[in-house]
Amino acid sequence: MNTKLHAICDSQGRPLNLFVTAGQVSDYIGARALLGSLPKVDWLLGDRGYDADWFREALKDKGIRACIPGRKQRKKTVKYDKRRYKRRNRIEIMFGRLKDWRRVATRYDRCPKVFLSAIALAATVIYWL
Repeated sequence: MNTKLHAICDSQGRPLNLFVTAGQVSDYIGARALLGSLPKVDWLLGDRGYDADWFREALKDKGIRACIPGRKQRKKTVKYDKRRYKRRNRIEIMFGRLKDWRRVATRYDRCPKVFLSAIALAATVIYWL
């Protein structure tokens, strides 16, 4: 059983909102689910999995500038700020720190709700206490 964790983080890499999907599901599902809970920010950093025209338009409508590299199979390349994109490592560090908790890394909990609760508990202890 695979899962994907989608997260909204602040500029320091602390998770603000989390969403779990099945592992074989596209990243667009997580993007659509978290779109309504985006805070008021200037930039959104995301990896190639979130590269979709509808997502970029939704961010633009909210006044958020996207720093998401285009997928390799795109016919027209998408420009993005490469220096700003390097700051995305804070998000990867956050995922790594969450996986320091063995329960999260090995996914002891088979129920997605319980697994998300374990992730939220780990994130609270690591980043907010």
